Parts: sequence; C-alpha cells; structure tokens
Amino acid sequence: MKGNTRSFEKLYKAFIYVALITLAISIIVPVGWVFLASVKENREFYGSPWTMPEGFYIQNFVDAWNKAKMGDYMLNSVIVTALALTILVVVAIPSSYVLARYKFPGSRFINSLLKGGLFINVNYIVVPIFLMLLDWDKGLKGFGINGFFLNNIFVLAVVYAATSLPFTIYLLSNFFKTLPTTFEEAASIDGAGYFTTMVRVMTPMARPSIITVILFNFLSFWNEYIIALTLMP
Repeated sequence: MKGNTRSFEKLYKAFIYVALITLAISIIVPVGWVFLASVKENREFYGSPWTMPEGFYIQNFVDAWNKAKMGDYMLNSVIVTALALTILVVVAIPSSYVLARYKFPGSRFINSLLKGGLFINVNYIVVPIFLMLLDWDKGLKGFGINGFFLNNIFVLAVVYAATSLPFTIYLLSNFFKTLPTTFEEAASIDGAGYFTTMVRVMTPMARPSIITVILFNFLSFWNEYIIALTLMP
C-alpha cells in the first residue's frame, strides 16, 4: 500500500509540474513574441515574424509614445487608478468597520445588499451607467454645462470605486469581525472615541487585509478597459 501511495504521489507531483510548466510557457511565449516583434522594423516583422530580430529598433516605442499618445493614456491611467483607490479606501474602511462592529436599524439589510452586489458583473451594467450619465449631462445643458459626467476622469474614478465597494467591504468587514473586542474596550477606557479607535487602533491591525484589497483593486482598475472606453469616448 505504501508503495502504491508513493507512486501515486510522484505521479501527481509530475502532473502538477507538467501543468505548471505548460501554463508558464503559454504565458511567457506570447509575451516574449510580442516583445521581439516590438523591436523589429516593419519589413522585418512582415517578412519573418517568428525569427529573432536583427537589431533593437527603438523607434517603435518612440512612435507609440508620441504618435499614439501612449504617454497621455498612461498618465490618465495613473490618475484614475490613484483617485479610485483613494475614494475606495476612504469609503470602504469606515463602512466595513461600522458594519462589522455595530448593530443598528438597517445594518442587516445593508449587509445583504452588499452581498448581492457581489453577484453583479460590472460589464453587464456599463450601458445603463452610460445612459444614466448621458441623461445627467443632458439635464446640465439647461444650465450651460456641457459634457460634465462623460469624458471625465474623476467620474470614471468614482464609477470604479463604486463598483468595487461590495467586494472590498465584504472582505474588510469579515476581517474586522475576527479582531478581538478587547482592544476597543481598552481604547474606550483610555478615553478614545469611536473614530479615534477605528483610525488609531483597529485600522492598523487590519493592515494585511487593507493591503490585499488595495493590490487587488489596483490591478482591476489598471487593467480595466470596457468602462473606460464607454465613459471616455
């Protein structure tokens, strides 16, 4: 039996290694090919796309930066991502703490509403969001304001933060629930109020989960394209 178990474990490990190596190759090869293609001249790329480049043709990067306005687009991505993360963290941390620690009328309904938001794919509501912002812009035209909500990076950041709130609050509130209440009781004895306790005692203790949601949402905001393309025509 032991021999069969060891043979099975070796076979299982070999299968895992082969699967991981295959996955790594499937990711590395396309990325490597794109990089090699990016340093070739047009004639070289169209003539032999799978061969090694004859040299390092940096003009492709210069053209992409200047003619395709990649610099402006990257700056917009940095600004929108930073704004969205700031709004998200400022709203999500106190909301998560309150929902995790305090019971008040409507708290159960809010928790259920946020959990329901986890099942909504943001790509399914892009068009309704666009139509809503378009109607708001039409309403502002009567006051002489044109194109405030659409093609606005701040509004885009707000949309990013709002659509990420359910997951972020769900994760942070569950982490806050695991923290002992003795720290809050000690802070209360020392005269700390609710806000001071949250900021100076509980939030530092929740740093691992906060860093996790920041990294997760950073990647989500940075790689997002459909909402940005729709709201920034």
